[in-house]
Amino acid sequence: MNNNKRVVITGAGVVSSLGNDWSEVKASLQSGISGVRFMDDWQKYEGLGTYLAAPVADFALPEHYTKKKKRSMGRVAQMGVLATERALVDANLLGDPKINSAVTGIAYGSATGSSAAALEFVPMLENLSTSRINSSTYLRMMAHTAAVNISVYFGTQGRMYTTSTACTAGSQGIGYAYEAIRCGQQDIMIAGGAEELCPSQAAVFDTLFAASKKNSTPEATPRPFDAQRDGLVLGEGACTLILESYEHATARGANIIAEVIGFATNTDGAHLVKPNTETVKRVMTMAMEDAGVTPDDIGYISAHGTATSHGDIAESQATFEVMGAKPISSLKSYTGHTLGACGSFEAWATAMMMNEGWFAPTLNLEKVDERCAPLDYIQKEARDIQTDVFMSNNLAFGGVNTSLILKRM
Repeated sequence: MNNNKRVVITGAGVVSSLGNDWSEVKASLQSGISGVRFMDDWQKYEGLGTYLAAPVADFALPEHYTKKKKRSMGRVAQMGVLATERALVDANLLGDPKINSAVTGIAYGSATGSSAAALEFVPMLENLSTSRINSSTYLRMMAHTAAVNISVYFGTQGRMYTTSTACTAGSQGIGYAYEAIRCGQQDIMIAGGAEELCPSQAAVFDTLFAASKKNSTPEATPRPFDAQRDGLVLGEGACTLILESYEHATARGANIIAEVIGFATNTDGAHLVKPNTETVKRVMTMAMEDAGVTPDDIGYISAHGTATSHGDIAESQATFEVMGAKPISSLKSYTGHTLGACGSFEAWATAMMMNEGWFAPTLNLEKVDERCAPLDYIQKEARDIQTDVFMSNNLAFGGVNTSLILKRM
């Protein structure tokens, strides 16, 4: 007998380069507006070839975040905490005693902690001086800083998963939250991911020849799946989803955004940066088995779509072999690659589009690279699609793969 609980999303909060709520993000997607900008300040870094990113403009915490409460938060944690506050408001759970109790847990991730805090250790290693280190340095730097700051700020006492798996941190956050609720371990889970922008991350991809250098035309990049793409662009932000058991949500009369019906994650075990087509195929198949659906049930796929050559080709081929020529697009063409935040942002935005019956095109996709599989790429303008089920895929450095399947309620 299957005693698994149904799992639903009842709230969402976002901090992004496209806006801070659905109305703003929707307007950007429907207008084809990218968050990518030329980063003038990055020109000071000798040897850096990319000066492009999608920053969150004018980010600041509201006044009710006191200096004492912010002490342990770098930018990534601040974004995660603010997105969580917005999500709890959206779910009508902010201030609810259940949040600061054992029934609420967290599954949240980022690729790294705050770079500014890490710099405070540099004088110790270079000059043998601890002069810049203080009691909050490590708390702001540690990889799980977003998750633990969310827990402390809102007082959660349930289980915690910290998913520092780069590009799959947000999607694993949703997936592990889904599994915890489905198995009856928690009633409520705060799930998602966050990332702050740092030129050191851009340098990582630059040295791998994977970062876009279209510095004079920021509006024209990244170009996922396009023949003229030249690499990814980094972004930043946070997206928090509130997951609950269906019984818990309906008992309190919650609004339901979507139902999470399937999740899978695996590893390539082959290469640190090049995706493996076979294991990417397998993660999609496992997610469908978990959800009890077939490719015929799925009407749209949210691609990882970073605009790197190896990634786009491998992902598209794996997707075509498993799913056929499904409608597909990449939201990273608008936001850049937000690393730890991308999986949760893409799942949320796609769920909102599904509920409204349309899906955004891949921005800047003019001519599909002939090496990519013949998928039904949504180009140039949004497409009206009525579907009750979609798939959202993410692939990370280290060969970590995730596939989520969500259903309209």
